[in-house]
Amino acid sequence: MTIAVGASLPDVVLHRATPDGPEAVQSKDLFAGRKVVLFAVPGAFTPTCSIKHLPGFINKAEEITAKGVDEIFCLATNDAFVMQAWAKSENVGDAVTMLADGDLNFTNATGLKLDLRGKGLGERANRYVMVVDDNTVTHLAVEEPGAFEVSSAEAVLGAL
Repeated sequence: MTIAVGASLPDVVLHRATPDGPEAVQSKDLFAGRKVVLFAVPGAFTPTCSIKHLPGFINKAEEITAKGVDEIFCLATNDAFVMQAWAKSENVGDAVTMLADGDLNFTNATGLKLDLRGKGLGERANRYVMVVDDNTVTHLAVEEPGAFEVSSAEAVLGAL
């Protein structure tokens, strides 16, 4: 079952990419008492993710945080080392915090998995964006496979 607006986020271990390497974090603790935007991409370094999705959130980070958002997270079903390298290559800086869901713990628990087996990509996170207020989903927009319309930084700005 897919998570819905009004639902609490699952409490699982994610890995945050830091300059010093991966850091394990409990999702419950990461999102507690804060309003955050979490967007997910099928994979770091993939075309739409690198050309449109992540750069959009980097470029709109100040506008998003000006609407009362405490932090912006990018989640991918890659490992934290890949997420760290991607952040460096895209000059993410402090605009977006990179989260690795390499074991698909969060992705499976939210029901937001995209099956790309047979295309050489395995199981991945679907492309989506959610607004989370103190661990509760207040907005969720999930893309159809291959689309990039409802999960952009511009789209989430309209929802905030």
